[in-house]
Amino acid sequence: MIDTNRLAEKCSMWNISLTPDQLTALDRYAELLVETNKHLNLTAITTPEGIEDRHFVDSLLLAAQPEVAGKMVDVGTGTGFPGIVAKIYKPELELTLMEPTGKRVEFLRTVCGELGLTNVEFAKERAEEAARKRWREAFDLATARAVAALPVLCEYCLPLVKVGGLFIAMKGPDAVAETDAAQNALHKLGGKVEEVRAFHLPDGSTRNLVLVRKISQTPTVYPRNGGKIAKKPL
Repeated sequence: MIDTNRLAEKCSMWNISLTPDQLTALDRYAELLVETNKHLNLTAITTPEGIEDRHFVDSLLLAAQPEVAGKMVDVGTGTGFPGIVAKIYKPELELTLMEPTGKRVEFLRTVCGELGLTNVEFAKERAEEAARKRWREAFDLATARAVAALPVLCEYCLPLVKVGGLFIAMKGPDAVAETDAAQNALHKLGGKVEEVRAFHLPDGSTRNLVLVRKISQTPTVYPRNGGKIAKKPL
């Protein structure tokens, strides 16, 4: 399906090395994605190189950060990016894939089963509802890719992170402007931006990783319900 040699060569640009078993797992993941997409419409990216660049390299840039460790939740994971790729790259991660759509959760279960990935939890939940349950402030790390603007994303993700933990938002070229716009949300939710790390994917697109440290507990009034979060971001 994918060109594993090409993928390995691209990853080497960032000193990301993949074992033969990891490359085989990513190839199978791509096959399952394309096969399932024929009847479930999971992704618009279905070409081998598109999957390599926009799904795998993108997710591996996140996974390779030294802060990606411990108990991690991937919020609104969709078809498993970046969470499943991070788990393939760092099998020791305790991963929770949080996704409200049933058909996608079933796909995630299938992929993890096929690839033999263990210590993965499948949470069929909306983040704002999960944060009122046992997942509140339960994770060392939360991440999310292309879910919402940063002020909104902070309210979804920071309530899930332990004090002292980290939220890494995967953003595009407007990350700095989004970070500025999120200052009020960060203040109210107990977060502080530590760093923005910029990368360019092989197709030329920009990926910024916004590292937000959880410096204090999130007040119990947050997160609000999904409608309020969307209509009136903090």
